[in-house]
Amino acid sequence: MQTTPTLVAPADEHNARLLANVHPAGWRNPTPPRQRYHLVVIGAGTAGLVAASGAAGLGARVALVERHLMGGDCLNVGCVPSKGIISAARAWHDARTASSRFGGPRTTDGGDFGVAMERMRRLRADLSSVDSAQRFTGLGVDVFLGHARFTAPDRVAVGDRVLRFRRAVIATGARAAVPPIPGLEAAGYYTNETIFTLTERPAHLLVLGAGPIGCELAQAFARLGSQVTVLDRGERALSRDDPDAARIVEASLRADGVTLEFGARDLRVARGPSGTRVHFTQGNRTNEVEGDALLVAAGRAPNVGDLGLDTAGVKAGERGVVVDDRLRTSNRRVYAIGDVSSHYQFTHVADFHARLAIANALFFGRGRASRLVIPWTTYTSPEAAHVGLTPEEAGRRGVAIDTITVPLAHVDRAVLAGDTDGFLRVHLKRGSDELAGVTVVAPEAGDLIAEAALAMTNGLRLSAIGRTIHPYPTVAEAYRKAADLRRKGKLTPLAKRILGLWFRVFG
Repeated sequence: MQTTPTLVAPADEHNARLLANVHPAGWRNPTPPRQRYHLVVIGAGTAGLVAASGAAGLGARVALVERHLMGGDCLNVGCVPSKGIISAARAWHDARTASSRFGGPRTTDGGDFGVAMERMRRLRADLSSVDSAQRFTGLGVDVFLGHARFTAPDRVAVGDRVLRFRRAVIATGARAAVPPIPGLEAAGYYTNETIFTLTERPAHLLVLGAGPIGCELAQAFARLGSQVTVLDRGERALSRDDPDAARIVEASLRADGVTLEFGARDLRVARGPSGTRVHFTQGNRTNEVEGDALLVAAGRAPNVGDLGLDTAGVKAGERGVVVDDRLRTSNRRVYAIGDVSSHYQFTHVADFHARLAIANALFFGRGRASRLVIPWTTYTSPEAAHVGLTPEEAGRRGVAIDTITVPLAHVDRAVLAGDTDGFLRVHLKRGSDELAGVTVVAPEAGDLIAEAALAMTNGLRLSAIGRTIHPYPTVAEAYRKAADLRRKGKLTPLAKRILGLWFRVFG
């Protein structure tokens, strides 16, 4: 195993195509124009790519700087490879369970892990053309490959090139956070930045962290045939999500053979002849577990180092670049977007941050990040998705809520599919139909949460969703059922007496 990230491996035809797009060999950086750039974008992940293409499409002079791989984490080591592997794992699981669930054919073959990983690499390479240096050059963007560093409040240097700007955007993203665990560096480990280089299946994968990345990859590798053990210092998985949602995800992980060790503290790691051994305490007990691969999934750290931020007058801290609600830094010329400055480290947030930054930086936009309605999804089986306030957040903000829960067991399509482990939970501002937050746990929760996000973004109430005809049978009918429950709850004893009188008079 390697502790230094080697993001593009093995050296096969698919990764060769990937590199030809996102970091082409022999790339020659352009000569900056005499005029200032309207916008210099540092970082070519989702946030930077959207900012650069959007500004160039509006006619601005734009420079885009990337020191490693265009496409950033999402394309290379995040959303794309992980969802490719998760899709393969789901297909393997469906094949294994088809007989017991639906009377389907029995499957005894263990599957080919190497083929599943190669498929991921092929699809990643296919998608990489959209984020390629050549494509962005074609869009009118000056693409610079190399390390960017501020040399003045209005200048960035990339090698021997000096880029003067009217406005700049820092979009350098984040990296896997590695906790200071004794013995970890010496033993070696994987993160999400290196785990997708595997070509052979680990016999026993140890996972440190039961957050979204840890849970997703633990379940995927278990379904692909690895023994998996997850260790987390907390008392449950998915600490930011609804506790009931987390319990369903935990049960699904255990059903797939994943061992969950919560309350794991005082970790020590040692490398032995037969694998990697993790020592930990749980309460008053001392335990240990050994595997042949170790994945660290303990959160993310913003990339703020060696950018010359002090020279530019840009403030930054442990949580990243400090920005105001309009995404502007302490230097009025410089904005910061995406994972490097946001508490919500999601690709879709980076995308919308970029759209806000274009309007605010180049025009007279007054868009505020706090007004964005941000959904998120953990892509386990079932998926767990949320948007808006959780009950805990509502309590901290002093927002009283009413909660309606529709179990998937009450939704015909879920029953017919045999996927009833889940629910739709709607939080309404007390006494009204105004949506305060929504949680969905279902096989396609990431798609289902979009209906709630749409409603909340546009000020639509639950009653408006209830008036919308949903196709039958679909899992999305759960929204209509929630609206029906809310309407029935408003039928007070007084209202019932009035209706009784109405029907007696006009009966």
